[in-house]
Amino acid sequence: MKKKFYVADDVADMLNVSKTTAYRIIHNLNYELKARGYITVAGRVPKTFFDRRFYSEEMPDKQMAESAY
Repeated sequence: MKKKFYVADDVADMLNVSKTTAYRIIHNLNYELKARGYITVAGRVPKTFFDRRFYSEEMPDKQMAESAY
């Protein structure tokens, strides 16, 4: 069965950050998902959502401006 979620170890390896930072990133992404009405699992983030947020080539102007800081 193919994994549908990333865990902190996965995120830490992909982004070259500490495990603590990876957990913080997952927490923030899950907060976004909850605000959109999705059910989340602590310590895990859906692969599709993570990939879209971190590796999407199309970024709205507002998000691009905010991410510059």
